[in-house]
Amino acid sequence: MDYIVMDMEWNQPWPGSPSAKKVLPVTIRGEIIQIGAVRVTEDRQVADEFQIMVKPKFYRHLNRRVSKLTGIKEARLREEGVPFPEAMERFRAWCGEDIVFLTWGFDDIGILRENLQLFGLSTAFTDRWYNAQMIFNAQTDGSTSQKALKTAMEMFCIEASRPAHDALGDAYHTALICARLDLKKGAAEYDQALKSHENGFHGAELPGCICRSVYHDFADKRAALAAMAGEENRCPVCEGRMLGSRWFAQPGHRYMDLATCPEHGKFLIRVRLSEQPDGLIRVSRLTYEATSEAAEAYARRAEKADPEDTPRPRRRRRRSAAEK
Repeated sequence: MDYIVMDMEWNQPWPGSPSAKKVLPVTIRGEIIQIGAVRVTEDRQVADEFQIMVKPKFYRHLNRRVSKLTGIKEARLREEGVPFPEAMERFRAWCGEDIVFLTWGFDDIGILRENLQLFGLSTAFTDRWYNAQMIFNAQTDGSTSQKALKTAMEMFCIEASRPAHDALGDAYHTALICARLDLKKGAAEYDQALKSHENGFHGAELPGCICRSVYHDFADKRAALAAMAGEENRCPVCEGRMLGSRWFAQPGHRYMDLATCPEHGKFLIRVRLSEQPDGLIRVSRLTYEATSEAAEAYARRAEKADPEDTPRPRRRRRRSAAEK
């Protein structure tokens, strides 16, 4: 059995462009334009490599941001790119039969499956797959944060020798990391690592946190924040309902509020919203003592932040004398 460490680059239409308005038979987050992969053998040796450029069919004009990030130009795709079905045929032939896919993160495998479905191709060969980030976390610091590839390389003292944001370059660096992991053990313990990730806070926790919890299945952002300020706004000491003030927005779909328990005083509440696979909203909630250094810092920032928009009562229009 071989491990196929895979990375991809994909194109996305510019918002408002004709391509963005296309109605496709399958919803995709991006159309693949480059595939890079490196084989890691069962005894954890970095072996042969694969790379191919893919000529886009649906999003033909390259997004400027994608081009700037990857260095890929439309001219290169026209000259080197092959149609996606042909690219998949070559890729599968190179992979072989007894394989397990590894990616750094959750996105690449999802994008690949969406593109396969778009072209009417089977996704079955991608069933054996693991997110190498989860195995890395479980076998290093045990955190639930989604570490950047660069961060993981630094932790293993791996120097970059290939370009970043290049499919083969990123796949190669990921393969170097995977070669230092116990991949068999990681696969056996993957479900527990994934559960820890789902119940984690993606690096959001700061010093002074006294309580953390996760909530699922909210219809939208407003419903999630309403629950966090209402029924779920419980004192970490007595479990009694706390009274919130007002949410303040922060980068990364995060919000903060200063809540008050009548008996135990104030607590800083920080929440992070993320979308579940079914489209509903998941909330990671952190509670801090109001006297903690983190709470004081965030309270100062709240004074300067723009409050989260909330519906305001409409002012009644005064009727003119003619209307009376």
